[in-house]
Amino acid sequence: MTLSDDELSRYARHIVLREFGGDGQKRLKGGHAVVIGAGGIGSPVVQYLAASGIGRLTIVDDDRIDTSNLQRQTIYTTQDVGLPKAQTAATAARRINPHVAVTPIVARVSADQVAALIDGAHVVVDGCDNFATRLVVADAALAAHIPLVSAAIGQFEGQLGVFRGWEADKPCYRCFVGADPDRAGVSCAEDGVLGPVTGILGSLAALEAIRCIAPFGDDAAGKLLLADLLALRFRTLRLPKDPGCPACGLIPRI
Repeated sequence: MTLSDDELSRYARHIVLREFGGDGQKRLKGGHAVVIGAGGIGSPVVQYLAASGIGRLTIVDDDRIDTSNLQRQTIYTTQDVGLPKAQTAATAARRINPHVAVTPIVARVSADQVAALIDGAHVVVDGCDNFATRLVVADAALAAHIPLVSAAIGQFEGQLGVFRGWEADKPCYRCFVGADPDRAGVSCAEDGVLGPVTGILGSLAALEAIRCIAPFGDDAAGKLLLADLLALRFRTLRLPKDPGCPACGLIPRI
């Protein structure tokens, strides 16, 4: 894996980082990220992964852009209203960085096709807006041994976790949230959200996706970042592995 002259210039601020450097940039160029959901969290994830030099980027979303999305989904403009999010985000990513191979998939994630959607990925970033889809994605990433970066937001709060539940000492997503896909209170339309909250959590999700492909600093797997942006307060909790987890416990049942 080599970097062209344009790439060396484009990623110069990465390459001079001792903890990342040219080797990290080459690993990122060889990496494939799948982004589930191109909304408030997905927008900065797509923008930063493209700008940072991810080699392949797959964007999955079945929704179309609505005027109400524009205060937080910064990858879109007023002129994009009515267009499919996945295709529009892919066009924006190519505009940001022509070196990135981008594949938009206009589809709703389902249990029978999720394995094919994430096949060959080095990391899956889930920023979708419903709990049932999050569980489907998490189960598929666990089964395929693909690191899952999961971010969620609401009003002035957010949370971020990295999950590698196939490892003996690391929890999976179900260790964290349980197994009830019907619980309420996860809709931005119902609860509201301040626009920059999605940008902060989405940017952190992009950071962790890059770390999954080209490791640097401390491993974030097994930890949960909680952001309270009313108080401008961040906390990091350690998540234990649940030995009775139906997905990754001693006797998995999923």
